[in-house]
Amino acid sequence: MRLRSLLFVPADRPDRMDKALASGADALILDLEDSVTPAAKPQARQAVTAFLARPHPGVGRWVRINPLDSGMVADDLAAAQGADGIVLPKAQSGENVARLDAMLAGVSARILPIATETPAAIFGLGSYAGCSPRLSGLTWGAEDLPAAIGAISSRESDGSYTPPYEMVRALTLFGAHAAGVAPIETVYPDFRDLEGLERYCGRALRDGFTGMMAIHPAQVDVINRAFTPSEAAIDQARRIVAAFAANPDAGALQLDGKMIDAPHLKQARALLARAGAA
Repeated sequence: MRLRSLLFVPADRPDRMDKALASGADALILDLEDSVTPAAKPQARQAVTAFLARPHPGVGRWVRINPLDSGMVADDLAAAQGADGIVLPKAQSGENVARLDAMLAGVSARILPIATETPAAIFGLGSYAGCSPRLSGLTWGAEDLPAAIGAISSRESDGSYTPPYEMVRALTLFGAHAAGVAPIETVYPDFRDLEGLERYCGRALRDGFTGMMAIHPAQVDVINRAFTPSEAAIDQARRIVAAFAANPDAGALQLDGKMIDAPHLKQARALLARAGAA
């Protein structure tokens, strides 16, 4: 299942669901949580059920439910029958994923936790390895956490993250890799600033993220291009793999006048795996 681009769609806006299908996103996240008021949630669940009742080949269909302690999860999951995955907000640790896994008995849905939205959650970012075979990735957010601790903002005046949230981002990245699942970058709020989004995606790719969430269809193409390996990168990766295949006993080799060793081989294989998925 590709997870380069995951586009949020308010679940109480079925008109936007159909439009989102044309965005090119790898997955849609039908949101039953923050973008839907309590009064509108019953109607939103009906819209989710109706949308999932129709086939949409080639697009992953995920549903962001309400938090486990909200008292709304049973109704949300009943509406999400047939979804490819469940996005779990306010996840505290791998134990929360295991609890949700048990609730999904009998269905094949995957799980993507948003793993940084409470102060306690930060201390659980190393707990996701082995928590559930449904775990598909880890992602983070920079909005709920500052609100939870009374911070004025998670960003500097130039839009970059302040040190506490740079730390949270890094811990999510390492927590995902430690668990062997996809690290998914959080959203870029200014959907009109596509040049800024391109730089943001480039930074995420550089640091080791493999996909990103989107809040507007206009962002999807930029995200997909950023997280799809270029032909030049694929060719270089193939050459690294071939060089080690031809010299299986070598710990290090020269390629194009540069030394390459086991970490380069691992990176090359990971890139080729992403290219194959895309």
